[in-house]
Amino acid sequence: MVKRIVANIKTDETGKTKQFYQEILKLDTLMDHGWIKTLGNDQEAKVQVSFAEQGGNGTDVPDLSIEVDHVDEVYDAMKNAGFRIVYHLTDEDWGVRRFFVEDPFGKLINILSHQ
Repeated sequence: MVKRIVANIKTDETGKTKQFYQEILKLDTLMDHGWIKTLGNDQEAKVQVSFAEQGGNGTDVPDLSIEVDHVDEVYDAMKNAGFRIVYHLTDEDWGVRRFFVEDPFGKLINILSHQ
């Protein structure tokens, strides 16, 4: 039985996590050995992994999907911080409100809330 799935993003600059992942998305540092930094929180989540041909409505497949409580607030914070919005805030037919943003490592991140 799978207990957890962890995304690993290769970088030589773990400090770049601060604004995007820690200040805006409010993730805590769970582990920091210098060469690896793990962020997270104490929320329990379902184990999921998705395989896709496209990201929905003809978008690119995102590297990560992050569900948040208040997607509009996160969208505004990402824009105000100057992160590149790749797909603007949209209500999708399948019941999510989402946007795509490029993180500091060049990864395409789908940030969403279920409606």
